[in-house]
Amino acid sequence: MTDLGYDWYGPDAATFGDRVAGAREVAAMTQAQLARRLGVKKATLLGWEQDLSEPRANKLSMMAGVLNVSMAWLITGEGEGMSQPADEIIVAGDFSEILAELRDIRNDMRSSAERTGRLEKKLRLLLERGGQA
Repeated sequence: MTDLGYDWYGPDAATFGDRVAGAREVAAMTQAQLARRLGVKKATLLGWEQDLSEPRANKLSMMAGVLNVSMAWLITGEGEGMSQPADEIIVAGDFSEILAELRDIRNDMRSSAERTGRLEKKLRLLLERGGQA
């Protein structure tokens, strides 16, 4: 059963990275292909799709054009874009718990990455001070 009322890529269901990845898949492009078209490294695009970083306005504009969606849709999930993933059948049910848990995991991962960065910086400073003593 398909639930046409569900906004699969809306702000409550998806992130910027989810929308980029979904639009890229519908455009039948690999990450490497889209990165090449945008003039960025694949790792940069991967960071965008994983919500670890965001593109500058000029790359966002290029991406919207290449993927045939609006910039507003990429950023907010509103405007001209996609309503659901290609070939995706949404079964009646409440996915909000799963989405909430996935968001929690993503936030935990982001927090852990930031914490790791801070610890790495502290360790570097300690090593530099120890080497000068």
